[in-house]
Order: sequence, then structure tokens, then C-alpha cells
Amino acid sequence: MEGREDMGTEATTQRRTGRRPAHRIAGVVVAAALCLGAAPGVAGATPTNPSDEQIGAARAQQDAAAQQVGALSAELATAQAEVDAARARSAIALDTFQAQQAEYEVAQATADAAAATADRSAAELATARAAIAAFARQSYQQGSTSPTLEALTTADGPAQMLERAALLEAAGAHQGDVVTEVTAAEARARADETAAQATLAEAASLKQQAEDALAAAAELEAGARAQASGLAARQATLEQDLARAQQTLLGLEGARAAAEQHAAQQAAAERAAAERAAAAERAAAAERAAAERTSTPGRSLVSAPQRGTSAGDGDASAVETAISAARRHLGTIYSWGGGSLTGPSMGWGVDAGIVGFDCSGLTRYAYAQAGISIPRNSRAQYAALPSVSRSDLQRGDLVFWATDTGRPATIHHVALYLGDGQILEAPQSGSVIRFTSMRWSGFIGAVRPTA
Repeated sequence: MEGREDMGTEATTQRRTGRRPAHRIAGVVVAAALCLGAAPGVAGATPTNPSDEQIGAARAQQDAAAQQVGALSAELATAQAEVDAARARSAIALDTFQAQQAEYEVAQATADAAAATADRSAAELATARAAIAAFARQSYQQGSTSPTLEALTTADGPAQMLERAALLEAAGAHQGDVVTEVTAAEARARADETAAQATLAEAASLKQQAEDALAAAAELEAGARAQASGLAARQATLEQDLARAQQTLLGLEGARAAAEQHAAQQAAAERAAAERAAAAERAAAAERAAAERTSTPGRSLVSAPQRGTSAGDGDASAVETAISAARRHLGTIYSWGGGSLTGPSMGWGVDAGIVGFDCSGLTRYAYAQAGISIPRNSRAQYAALPSVSRSDLQRGDLVFWATDTGRPATIHHVALYLGDGQILEAPQSGSVIRFTSMRWSGFIGAVRPTA
């Protein structure tokens, strides 16, 4: 391009005059070419400079679009928070059911022991009653319930009378012992039966409480799922509205940028014109050098990437054993109430029939493989194990979330911390065991099973 411009300059110089200095004419032409290259909008089609009213209207439209986007985002965040809260409540209810189920199992064992005691007392009573019946039958066969006089009067002599008297005294004492044993056995049987019935009633009450808690948890989880389904449909609509609002906003920003660019081009054109007038006497070579410096596009600066922070890795063999055990079940489906010491198990409530893990079932299973026993539910794990501050988190620690970070009773989720801002978790119904980034919203604390 610059070579063709120089050739045109020389031809123009030859046609118009042989007396004007060639370098002046070349400088003017090069300056004109520079203006065309630096401000093509000015040269091709002069745009209308937007008025202050037009710029103000564009800014108002931009603000309105931004407000709409903010309102839509806030509405979406509120709806999602409601779904998360419902799922948290259902997780807490499941935790409560698991605790009450354990209490019921203890009470049932106590009731079984009391029933066994009652059975033994009943057997003793039956034996005593059989002895009484035998005594009565023998008396009847002898014709009297008091054969003492008959035995004494039929003796052959004083010696035999004394012998029979001693035997009759021993028999009377035995009969008294039988009656006493029957009375005591009856009292023990009644007491044991009363205790067994009381324990069974307590066990039945606990079982009913556990079943009520499970039903409530299932209802909460079903409600959360229905709410999530409704949110999905609403979210699609909101995202369409948001896309339109963003498109409008981008259009307004583009219009404003075009107006600012036009104003800048106008100012540049005016400055270039002033510079051409002042530089008309310069040499053509100097004009070309100035044009090259002006037309060379600037280079953007690239900021150095931010260096992320990393957490220290745990080095205990038990931690790595637990994490490896949990990793083997990546992709296993979440099952509400599922998970045993040996692997996935059948879920409850809304996940009845689904074999998998819930959050605390997974963490308990993982550390069981390392020979470390921890409680079944998340709140009990948080309460029973040594606590760890956020700044001291290590690989293998258990991290917990709650609806109220000031109240451990609202804990609803637990996961394995892997270090480097990553966790391994069984998140919720309908999902699978996965790796994901650590979430700090709702984080209440951490514990260290290996401490």
C-alpha cells in the first residue's frame, strides 16, 4: 500500500508542477493516506455524532436491562435456596430416624430379655403348681387331707409311732415349702410380666416415633423433589428472559461503544488535520515514519495468571485407605438411608428399593475399611469426633454443612475433604457419588477421624 501511494505522489508531482519540492507533496499525500487508515469510518461514511439526549437514553435503557437481569437472578437464587432448604430438612429428618431406629433396637432387645425372664418364671410357677396338685391327689387317695392321726393310731408300738411322727413332720415341712415356692413363683411371674409389658410398650412407642420420623422425612424429600421439578421449568423460562435481557444490554453497550468510538475518531481526525498542517514542511521520509508509528496497533497487556492456593495433604495410611474405599464407589447412586459397614445397602422412604449410599453412610463405610469406627449419622459424627478449624483442614477430614452454622442440630450433609479445595461426597437423591469443589456457604466445621 505504501509503495503504491509513493508512486501516485510522484506522478501527481510530475503532472502539476516541476517547481514544487517533491518531498512536500509526498508528505501531504502520505498524511492523507494515514488519516484514511486510522479513521476508516470518517473517510468511508461519516456517522452522526450521538447527542447527549441519545447517550442518556441509551444509558437509561442499559440500566433498566441491568435491573431486570438482577431481579431475575435474585428470583432464581431465592427459589433454589428454598429447594436446598427443603432437602436439608429432609436430611435432618433422616438423621433423626436413624437415631430413633437405633434406640428402638436397644429397647426391643431389653423387651426380649424381659420376656425370656417372664417365660422362666412361668415355668417355675407351673412346676410349683404341679407339686401342689400331686400333694392334693395323694391326700385324696389316702382318704384325708390330714392323715396324721391315722398314721399314729395304726402304729404297732411306741417306737414305730415316734418314727411315723418324725416322717409326718418332715412331710408337713415339705408341703409348707411347696406352698411358699408357689407363692414366690407367682409373685416373680407377675413382676416379670409387668416389666416385659412395660418394656415392650416403650419399644413399640419408639418404633412408632421412628416410623413417624421416616414418614415425615419422606414427605419432606418428596416435596423437595416436586419443588425442584417446578423450579426446573421456571428456570428455563427465567434463563430465556435473562438471555433476552442480556442481549438487549449488549446491544445498548455496543451502541454506546460505537458512539464513543465515533467521537474518538472525530477527535483523532481533527488532531490529524492539525498535525498535517503543522507537518506539511517535513520530509516525506519523516512523514512515512510518523505514519507507521501512528498506524501500528498497540499491544494488549496480559495479566499474569493468579496463583491458586493449595492445602497440605494428609499422610496417614488410614486416611488413604478410607479415601480409596470411597473412590471405589464413584458413580454409585445416592440412596436415602443407604450404606452399611460392608458397602451399599437398600435405602428408605423415597429411595426404598434403591441400593447405594447416603452422605453419612459413605463416610462411615470409608473409615470402617481403615479399621476406624465412627457413628452412623452426620450430626453424631460431628459431635463424636475431634474438631478441626477451617485453616487446618487436611486430606481425609470430614466437612459438614448446616442450615444454621451456629446450630449443630441443623447439620444436614457431610463429605470427605481431599485437599486442594476438593471433596468426595454422596450429594442427594437422584445423584451419584462424585468429586466436586469445596463449598464454603453453609460450612459449619470439620472433624478428623484419624486424630
